[in-house]
Amino acid sequence: MDTVLHLAPAAHGVVYAVVVALGGLAGAGLLGLGLTTFLRRRSRSYLLVALALGTLAARAGLAGATAFGLVGAEAHHFGEHLLDVVMAGLVVAAVYYARSVRAGASS
Repeated sequence: MDTVLHLAPAAHGVVYAVVVALGGLAGAGLLGLGLTTFLRRRSRSYLLVALALGTLAARAGLAGATAFGLVGAEAHHFGEHLLDVVMAGLVVAAVYYARSVRAGASS
């Protein structure tokens, strides 16, 4: 096969659609939990973690948009990697911010 399978969502049919839908629901649920936690804690680190969880929902949205032909294969692949970088950056920033606030509070 000339095309890498994850770049040809139509080749997977119903199974692909179910997996993307479940991933979208899980990502949206985690984003909701993250935002709820942020609203209770009102901390920048919780906001950063919630946004990182939001990238999971964004990945599912990107996959769905690709399946419907709204996003090309190259843009889909680049978008996946970009969202990975954004997620990692947000998690690192959340940990850094939480550690710097804790270190400032103990001084």
